[in-house]
Amino acid sequence: MSRTRWRLGLSATALLVAAGTIPAPAHAEDVTDYAITVDPIAKGARIDDTMYGVFFEDINRAADGGLYAELVQNRSFEYSTADNTSYTPLTSWTVDGTAQVVNDSGRLNERNRSYLSLGAGSSVTNAGYNTGIHVEAGKKYDFSVWARADSRTALTVSLQDADGSLATARTVAVTRSGWAQYKVTLTATRTSSDGRLTVASSAAAALDMVSLFPRDTYRGEPNGLRKDLAEKIAALHPGFVRFPGGCLVNTGSMDDYSEASGWQRKRSYQWKDTIGPVEQRATNSNFWGYNQSYGLGYYEYFRLSEDIGAMPLPVVPALVTGCGQNQAVVDEALLKRHVQDTLDLIEFANGPASSKWGKVRASMGHAKPFHLTHIEVGNEENLPNEFFARFKEFRAAIQAKYPDIQVISNSGPDDSGTTFDTAWQLNREAKVDMVDEHYYNSPQWFLQNNDRYDSYDRSGPKVFLGEYASQGNTFKNGLTEAAFMTGLERNADVVKLASYAPLFANEDYVQWRPDLIWFNNHASWNSANYEVQKLFMNNVGDRVVPSKATGTPSLLAPISGAVGLSTWATTAAYDDVQVTDAEGRALLTDDFSSGASRWTHTGGGSWSVQDGQYMQTDVNAENTMVSAGDPSWHDYDLRVKATKKSGKEGFLVAFGVKDTGNFYWWNIGGWNNTQTAVEQAVDGGKSTLISKPGSVETGRTYDVDVKVRGRQVTLYLDGQEWGSFKDDKPAEPFRQVVTRDQKTGELIVKVVNAQDSAARTAIDLGGAKVASKARVTTLAAAPDAVNSETSTAVAPVRSTFDGVAARFSYTFPANSVTFLRIRQR
Repeated sequence: MSRTRWRLGLSATALLVAAGTIPAPAHAEDVTDYAITVDPIAKGARIDDTMYGVFFEDINRAADGGLYAELVQNRSFEYSTADNTSYTPLTSWTVDGTAQVVNDSGRLNERNRSYLSLGAGSSVTNAGYNTGIHVEAGKKYDFSVWARADSRTALTVSLQDADGSLATARTVAVTRSGWAQYKVTLTATRTSSDGRLTVASSAAAALDMVSLFPRDTYRGEPNGLRKDLAEKIAALHPGFVRFPGGCLVNTGSMDDYSEASGWQRKRSYQWKDTIGPVEQRATNSNFWGYNQSYGLGYYEYFRLSEDIGAMPLPVVPALVTGCGQNQAVVDEALLKRHVQDTLDLIEFANGPASSKWGKVRASMGHAKPFHLTHIEVGNEENLPNEFFARFKEFRAAIQAKYPDIQVISNSGPDDSGTTFDTAWQLNREAKVDMVDEHYYNSPQWFLQNNDRYDSYDRSGPKVFLGEYASQGNTFKNGLTEAAFMTGLERNADVVKLASYAPLFANEDYVQWRPDLIWFNNHASWNSANYEVQKLFMNNVGDRVVPSKATGTPSLLAPISGAVGLSTWATTAAYDDVQVTDAEGRALLTDDFSSGASRWTHTGGGSWSVQDGQYMQTDVNAENTMVSAGDPSWHDYDLRVKATKKSGKEGFLVAFGVKDTGNFYWWNIGGWNNTQTAVEQAVDGGKSTLISKPGSVETGRTYDVDVKVRGRQVTLYLDGQEWGSFKDDKPAEPFRQVVTRDQKTGELIVKVVNAQDSAARTAIDLGGAKVASKARVTTLAAAPDAVNSETSTAVAPVRSTFDGVAARFSYTFPANSVTFLRIRQR
């Protein structure tokens, strides 16, 4: 998971018009004419069954409180300030009477280090997740607890909400002085999403692993998955499941969870921590700011993959941290241990039940192998040389013992730039099988880059697009992703795997947007992006049928807009701003000697004139834009003196500023003062146009010069040319691809029309003999439509079309994704 910055935007029309790529349509009933020509005889790329999959990372409470069906939060009293500064071991619990969390030799086991000492006549109550514990009338819920008591005691287990009891209370007799597990079943008498679980004890007792599970889990599995969420994954029919990360894999300590490491909490996700009996699994601090119990672990991931017919694709640490940490671990013994752990993982997945790790799998209830074929080493490493040195050791060991396993590398956190180029060069030179690319970009970027993989080397490493999304969950985001996906399919000989990310978001615990499936403690709903992914996943086809389409007439106006200054987690000072036109005439001159009245503050932060400089003084503020000038300005030079005063990053100089969501800025010393880049914002979504490593010095004044000519931009830093780019790529709103389904004999014509006018289209099937009736699935909605718990604005509509022939016409609605399944005779 990369940590690209962005904001939600406005409308699909504004997205296209802001870039000067198409004129604004006047009415939704406007029509643009297109033609699609299909060559049914030619053979295009073969599409693998595993083309599209899902990526599960425990972000946005995707596991505990999400896919993992456990209803009790902090069931093992292991929450810690290491997870979140607000946490205590009793977070989500309230005490009536006396109780304390203890970490001593009386614990349940070495890896489950804390337990609750509950006084006589006392009780504890758990608040669950979101508004509470959700139960449904008539359904059964299995309670269990590990307990011990020096003298016999009775535990009373009850469920209630503000209106009273939700189930008949049950009593559990604790009869042993040593730890033992006790179980009882509760049947809900009412439906509620605000439930609380209370455990009361008549005498002093020690408790751990207080658990409440719905009986009705996905496929009825104990320690299982929340049914509605798992069913939404299954409904996609994904070809693979990538897990467990993401930033979880390549952040934190690479040590184990043991006394030798000081019971290190902030660790990378390591598979051996997550298997075996749940009460013996380790706990960990989640990178995204909470605790992860590992109740949902590698065994459960493998089972899910098997249950939905998907290929498991695990990711293991490469001992180079990323996601802002960017450190290479230098410890040969630790590296060898992780390499061996990876070999052990393959044995756990594929080994016979008689092998060491195959026996562990069998003891968990799965004697047969899981048929692991792919494994990924590392995730988004920003240090490509250090990463690749370690990657080669993993690959050599895996290939020596398991030559049939395909080992996947990666190209860092961005779609371009120095890290990306270096990583790809190393991967090509080493003849890596497959390279994982990640990017989160603006909707416009996805419309502009449909041809991204057209020019990739057909004889080089294959591409795994492991994480991608445009920046939002409106239908316009789904439209632009759909347009991009037609390019993925057209290049299925290069792009072998692709997965949108992230998969889940609990609406009350969000660290990242956008997300595919949204939920709370009682409901779940599909985003507009989900409906697009589902449509593609359920209509892939086996082979691309070559086809061509005419494009949309474009209007590429010069880059125009006002100028701006900004900061991000930094204080900075600006002075001597000059804007001159192409003939050298002054458009703006400001040395701030008379204040800053010509500047409009549209962002955050605190701006004031101090000592003749314009200063932003809030070191924590992000996106603090001030702007000046005329939005119609074009073909100009912008010069300014900029000085970083304090903070994490450098400074930002903006040009082509239309409004708060549409501009370009030169981000000098961004990404924790490690990179300098030009970013373009369209409707608030940002994409990187050019990027290089670089940092700025605190207290040093830099001369910044931006020269805008037409759509060409040249940038100078301290009088030296830093770089240039030409932003002249049209954001084409009309995209298509055709595939063939060998099983049904159908041509699948897939058309995306991401504009506010209908697309009247002449379709030539190249003489193919076809049935006159086609099955049609259409997604069409307003560009800003969003699905929610209570409203489904974006949903597929199925119909038939009777006018199919070797040549026929079809009008694709404005803002739509349409699949025509046409049977060949």
